[in-house]
Amino acid sequence: MEFFQQNRMWQSLFAVLCFGFAAVPRAAEPPRSKDLPWVEISVSNNRSAFSLNPGGARFVPWGFNYDHDAPGRLLEDYWETEWPTVEADFREMKALGANVARIHLQFGKFMDGPNQPSPKGLAQLTELIKLAEREQVYLDLTGLGCYHKKDVPGWYDALGESDRWNAQAAFWKAVAERCAGSPAIFCYDLMNEPVVPGGRRKAGDWLGPAFAGKHFVQFITLDQGDRSRVEIAKQWIHKLVSAIRSVDRRHLITVGLVDWSLDRPGLTSGFVPDKIASELDFLCVHIYPETGKMEEQISTLRGFAAAGKPVVIEETFPLKCSIEAMTEFLDQSRPHSQGWISFYWGRPPEELRRSNIMADAILAEWLDQFQKWRSRAPTGR
Repeated sequence: MEFFQQNRMWQSLFAVLCFGFAAVPRAAEPPRSKDLPWVEISVSNNRSAFSLNPGGARFVPWGFNYDHDAPGRLLEDYWETEWPTVEADFREMKALGANVARIHLQFGKFMDGPNQPSPKGLAQLTELIKLAEREQVYLDLTGLGCYHKKDVPGWYDALGESDRWNAQAAFWKAVAERCAGSPAIFCYDLMNEPVVPGGRRKAGDWLGPAFAGKHFVQFITLDQGDRSRVEIAKQWIHKLVSAIRSVDRRHLITVGLVDWSLDRPGLTSGFVPDKIASELDFLCVHIYPETGKMEEQISTLRGFAAAGKPVVIEETFPLKCSIEAMTEFLDQSRPHSQGWISFYWGRPPEELRRSNIMADAILAEWLDQFQKWRSRAPTGR
């Protein structure tokens, strides 16, 4: 559908994904200190912001979506057999200055049944938490992914709305129970770009259109009925937040929203920021700046910030503009955003620069520029 094509970055990113090369496993380094402060939200001068406890120092999330490797494999496709690669990638992100890595957890890898978490998936998540503690890189854990349709359990897609929400709550309760004791969790992100559809969809049609074999958008209901879309969004968020809070009352909770979520004429996701903010600790928005639309996109960011909660730009990348324009967007976003997360696919700038592929050169230039921007931006720890 047209609105997914407008919303998602993946068509523009196609060249980068297709011409990448697999990362080579590297030897692990000795463990480092895991003494991390906890990330919390504090209020200063009538403004909410992220801070660290103990100490109270400002924390500004800055880092990368670690959503797949160079050839496009999802983390769960290789984190058991190629763990040294994951360790090396975390060191590389840390070397670039990252304090946050966004991880996309796939539902089918963590649930063996509607109320049966997978011991195997949770055990590997435990190893990831330990790695984050050693490398001192906080985790933005985004859940309920169904990016590879072949990995989505048939029983899951056959569930009705109520039972599907119950299964999603079981997922988050199991994940949060495993993570509750670690300060290395920055936040739980309930889902990547959820959408409440208007009207009714056919049975089992929970996913948005595929791009390059992956489904990044997911519907949270198939039948709006006589409910408002915002009402459905709030009920869904409340259900999942309650499941998390039953086992973890400390870590922050958010949801990753498309930039067309504001209550404006035309396209909207149903997740209107100022209507759902009360259910969340902070808001996340995904923005890919476009040439000629800078003012409009900064206005969108202001709209998210107007909800009164801290805002993190959880996905951003120079897909539809020059790197210079992207840097200008970052500069203009500072008054309205308290964090910035781009992308890293397991190939550091020095490796990308040795390639003779233009997409690699552009990606290397962006990683360099993003790192330079952080060095002069007030990003805290």
